[in-house]
Amino acid sequence: MDLRLTDFTKRFGDMTVIDEMNLTVQSGEMLALLGPSGCGKSTTLFAICGIHKMDGGSLHFGDKDVTRVPAQQRPVGVVFQNYALYPHMTVAQNIAFPLRVQKKSRSEIDRDVGRMAELVHISNLLDRRPAQLSGGQQQRVALARAMVRKPDVLLLDEPLANLDAKLRLEMRSEIRRIQQDTGITAILVTHDQVEAMSMCDRIALMKDGRIVQLDTPTAMYNNPVDQFVAGFLGNPPISFVAAEAGPELDLGHGITIPRPATLEAAGTVTLGIRPEHFGPQYGAGVEGEVIFIEPQGREELVDVRLASGAALRAILPATGGHRVGDRVSWGVQSDKILAFASEGARL
Repeated sequence: MDLRLTDFTKRFGDMTVIDEMNLTVQSGEMLALLGPSGCGKSTTLFAICGIHKMDGGSLHFGDKDVTRVPAQQRPVGVVFQNYALYPHMTVAQNIAFPLRVQKKSRSEIDRDVGRMAELVHISNLLDRRPAQLSGGQQQRVALARAMVRKPDVLLLDEPLANLDAKLRLEMRSEIRRIQQDTGITAILVTHDQVEAMSMCDRIALMKDGRIVQLDTPTAMYNNPVDQFVAGFLGNPPISFVAAEAGPELDLGHGITIPRPATLEAAGTVTLGIRPEHFGPQYGAGVEGEVIFIEPQGREELVDVRLASGAALRAILPATGGHRVGDRVSWGVQSDKILAFASEGARL
């Protein structure tokens, strides 16, 4: 089922935090609301599930207007950051709770609880209580409880924030598997761009209560609309350096690099150079001093400070051939350079 927010506005007192936002989530897709803290992504999610009242605009699930439908009557399942499991209930009782509220029969409840437990791989945990579970197991229970009543839309509010790094990686793939297996329409709220890029079909990147860019992860990474988007997506992050755009791009102190054929601007610009597009594999000419090396197993991140004081980062195979203090002269893949105006707009 598709979901449509039209001219969505939300105020807290005299402060308008979201002003006439428009967003469509396509049926069966998983969309991320991504952005820094305070950008309005959780506010949007809470308006969709009915926790927050909308101060303007409308919300449709398919052809049905649910703008003023109470939260408990909306066909949504919600998974919160803190899981919100009932500690005195077993896993089976937690999953069954929404069905008992709906006054389903015992046989229906047992069937649906078993089906969901199998889907999220916790069939062997049904007699345990939340305190006897790991964080990842609790998250699976919360997911099963949210989906057991077959909602039209699944809402995930920072669901992996309380897990350690290994569990986050495991649960990213598990949540995505479950969403694809069921075909449910899902919205993920996160501030972690790796989660958004790895789990979702599209990303709505938010800033100051508005959507800055809505696109697929690959398209947004390769073609950011402005400097904020370019800086927010990418791990390790992009490097920014000032340059003068003439026949070549002048980085100062005698360092120049080829100008991308698509760049039409002249004068002072800000260049965005991702770590995978800078290094010795692209030739020479960008001279600087190695100031930091971060080993990452099979790869290493190498920061190079230019004479201007700006730094570029490279991601290279972990050969161990570089040392802090080394002088290097590396190249840039010029056709991958991103350029931005002084106010941040993409050139």
